[in-house]
Amino acid sequence: MDRQHFQFGYRRHPDQDAAQPVQHPVVIVGAGPVGLSLSIDLAQRGQSVVLLDDADRIGEGSRAICFSKRALEVWDRLGVGARMVDKGVVWQVGKVFRRDEMVYRFDLLPETGHKMPAFINLQQYYAEAFLVDRVQQLPQIDLRWRNKVTALDQHNDHAVLTIDTPDGPYRLAAEYVVACDGARSALRGMVGAEFEGEVFEDQFLIADVKMTAEFPTERWFWFDPPFHSGQSALLHRQPDDVWRIDLQIGPDADPAIERQPERVRPRIERMLGHGDFSFEWISIYKFQCRRMQRFLHQRVIFAGDSAHQVSPFGARGANSGLEDGENLAWKLALVLRGDAPASLLQSYEAERGQAADDNIRHSTRSTDFIAPHSPQERRLRDAVLALAQDVDFAKRMVNAGRLSTPTVYDSPLSTPDSDNWQAGPKPGTALLDAPLRTADGAATFLSEAFIAAGNNFTLLERANGGAPPLPAGVRHIRIGDDAALRDPEGAFAKRYDAAPGTAYLLRPDGYVAARFRHPTAAALDAALARASGR
Repeated sequence: MDRQHFQFGYRRHPDQDAAQPVQHPVVIVGAGPVGLSLSIDLAQRGQSVVLLDDADRIGEGSRAICFSKRALEVWDRLGVGARMVDKGVVWQVGKVFRRDEMVYRFDLLPETGHKMPAFINLQQYYAEAFLVDRVQQLPQIDLRWRNKVTALDQHNDHAVLTIDTPDGPYRLAAEYVVACDGARSALRGMVGAEFEGEVFEDQFLIADVKMTAEFPTERWFWFDPPFHSGQSALLHRQPDDVWRIDLQIGPDADPAIERQPERVRPRIERMLGHGDFSFEWISIYKFQCRRMQRFLHQRVIFAGDSAHQVSPFGARGANSGLEDGENLAWKLALVLRGDAPASLLQSYEAERGQAADDNIRHSTRSTDFIAPHSPQERRLRDAVLALAQDVDFAKRMVNAGRLSTPTVYDSPLSTPDSDNWQAGPKPGTALLDAPLRTADGAATFLSEAFIAAGNNFTLLERANGGAPPLPAGVRHIRIGDDAALRDPEGAFAKRYDAAPGTAYLLRPDGYVAARFRHPTAAALDAALARASGR
């Protein structure tokens, strides 16, 4: 894909000539991965979306590169998953070193039978380009480049945005505005909200270098490596022979000096043992673990980095933002259609607030281990690393960034279990994929069956004779010897603790709303009403 593909032109819109602000159901501010994905999700649910971005190009530099299995499952539902995986570098194994000795190895997806890999590495500019291509296929989305929001007026039933363009300002109204405008969110300031949390003093250098190398496709993390004594380092492969290198440089380093290529090159040469590389991107960052206290501010909803920030080790930033959008899209679509009360949106704040707290907790622990605050903490960290080479319990204490996984929600939308369960995803848990076969023997996956069901409320059932009664509007996935989908390997039955007759009510985002050993019409109706916020 030519980089010129990433440049877009401004176009004047008829809304700019209207005497009064034209009102739209949803205006999303920020065409990054979160805003683009959310707009596609809403469009696929039948909603019209205006998507604004103050730039006219996809951002420079690779930025976020690690995308999780859950993010890929979301993108698969949005029609871009295969393209992401095909371009990305697939990986699932990580190794942690102390000096030049490996102390810990982990496998993020040791079992087979999942459509999507544990992780891919893919430069953010490719992810955004693929999402823009998908947006351009959907007439429900009006993507406007070089439209910068400069003011906000909130009313009881709508919000009005003032937008600056090359042709001057205009105003636009929306039932709901979703702020996906990043860590420096202008809209966050417009609603008078602030981030709360911690900014850590230690600094890290990112260098994306282009080179030919024979390193395996794994995540390698070093504590106190010979080439960067007393600090930490990270190495990741990206597409196009580009490698991500992170180097800890300490709290006292001058960012303006440290990002200069002539300053960075000797560091990378010491690491690699040669100078046969070129720079793609250089940046300096600090760990930040912060969030807004509330994500809902009347008619403005915050998602992604505009709502919360975490350190990059653990790949919890972009992935969490994509999960924000997935959580919000179906709820906002139901509210806009009049199929759910506006109070359903409060569950977005409740669930994704839990996720933000979860991510901040993990990121803070990683930061404290990677960059200890005191000599005592460093001695404890070094003792753990020394023990980890020989002792299993110490391996579990090593923290070079716990990789992103979906949060299990303690949600008001979930129906508590009333039956005995030994295993299986409990209410508030994301759909767990499993390999299946169609009646004619073709291989497929549970995640594909869910997409085929239309991303609606869906009853997932291990067939046991007659089908249970379905509430109106609920789709059905039946798995069994006499059903359209079969489980010849028994993976679905095992992963879902699914004896014949077992059923799961899945939300439109694939999360479990309720599960039953013997579902009745009354129980299903009650679970659906609860999951819909009714």
